[in-house]
This record gives sequence, structure tokens and C-alpha cells, in this order.
Amino acid sequence: MQQKVLLNLKNIHKSYYLSNGEEVPVLKGIDLEIKSHEFVAIMGESGGGKSTLMNIIGCLHPLTSGEFFLEGENIGNVRDDFTLSFIRNRKMGFIFQQFNLLSKSTALRNVSLPGFYAGMSRSERTKRATDILESVGLGDRMFHKPTELSGGQQQRVAIARSLMNDPEIILADEPTGALDSVSGKEILDIFLEFKKRGKTVIMVTHDPKVAKCADRIIFLRDGKIIDRNYKLSK
Repeated sequence: MQQKVLLNLKNIHKSYYLSNGEEVPVLKGIDLEIKSHEFVAIMGESGGGKSTLMNIIGCLHPLTSGEFFLEGENIGNVRDDFTLSFIRNRKMGFIFQQFNLLSKSTALRNVSLPGFYAGMSRSERTKRATDILESVGLGDRMFHKPTELSGGQQQRVAIARSLMNDPEIILADEPTGALDSVSGKEILDIFLEFKKRGKTVIMVTHDPKVAKCADRIIFLRDGKIIDRNYKLSK
């Protein structure tokens, strides 16, 4: 597949502010290109800015300064919540360590919810959610609620939900962190399948075994990228 530059971050800074007005810089001049169809792992020390960078890429937090291009369009200065929600809903799928499922809703309803916000009809989103759940091995669990599912199954529901609107970019923050080794391996296999289908996968992880499956590893320390093609020792 031909690869284009999908995401381009230029001199990104992100600070948070304490109640007394003190500035706490988290990202300190991030320059990063990610191409379409790449599987990129983001690693680094605790507090180094990994999740903050993910939140910037996912349009969840505004950047303090710098430029952020998505498919060639500078969206770094966009502050309109409707526009940002539209970008997230159409372009990105999110997967988190703690699943973030609606506890009182079935797997089918959890997965179909993004389709509701995208304007799909009920029949369309039900069919699509059903097909996706079957594709991740949960065809016989779609009417179960999260409390009736194992951790690995809950993460599969979260993965299925991220695919509902067929996003080009999958953003995953420690998606195997809360799982046992067997479930973690199964989830990783799903991400590798995403790569084969041409999705762009960006994953924050602390697990070297997970990171080694990526095309490349970006390593952060103290809010800066110290290596864009980090090599793990064997």
C-alpha cells in the first residue's frame, strides 16, 4: 500500500496549569510524522508525556502551541467542540486500558453507540455492530452486559466499538495493560489484523513484547521525543 503522511506534528507544546496559576509543561517541542497504514508504538518513562501526546493526536486536549496537521489540514488551532467531535467520530477509534463501557448496556448497544452519533439508522448500526462483534469473536456474547464478560471480552467489545464508524486511525492507550498474558496476546493479534487491513494504529504501551510487534517505536522522555525509531534490546 502506498503510504502518505497522515499525521504531522510540528513543535507541539502542551502545558497544564495549577490552581495557583503555575505552569506545568508536559510536552516540550514534539516533532512527529506518522504515515498511513503504520503501526506505531509509543513508549517512555512514567510521566514522560505518552498519554498526553495520545490525547493531542486524538483531539481530546487542545495543544498549547505548535501545529497539528491531519491529512494535510492544520487542525491545531481548532477549538470548536462540534468540529473536534466530528473529526474524532469520523476519523478515529479509541481504545483504553479500562474499557470505558456503559455498564448497564449490552455489548451490542455499546458497540453501536458511535453509529448513533454518526447518524446511522437503527437497522444499519445494529447490523454493523453485529458484524463487527462477530469479527472479534463475540457473536455469542453480544447481548451480555460488561459485568457478564471477562476482561479480554470487554476489551474486544471496546475494540469493536472503535471500529463502528470505520476510522482510518486507531488510538490505543495501554490496551493490554489490564489483561492477563493470554488475553493480551489475543488482543494484540487483533491489532496486527488491523494493520493488515490498512488501518493506522498508534498505541501507548509499557510492554516490550507488545511494542516489538509495531513497525516502529517512538520513545519519549521528559516531554520530548528522544528516538523516533527506538530499538529494544533483545
